[in-house]
Amino acid sequence: MNTTRPQKTDDIRRRNARRTALALGLVAVGIFVAFLLTAVVP
Repeated sequence: MNTTRPQKTDDIRRRNARRTALALGLVAVGIFVAFLLTAVVP
């Protein structure tokens, strides 16, 4: 029907994937920093 519809869903999917990857990266960095702090503090 509409040819612009798949492109819009692809853009939304790409944006959501980027946001998810960024969130997972921040969580991984947070865990890494927490391990570094626990290794240094004791």
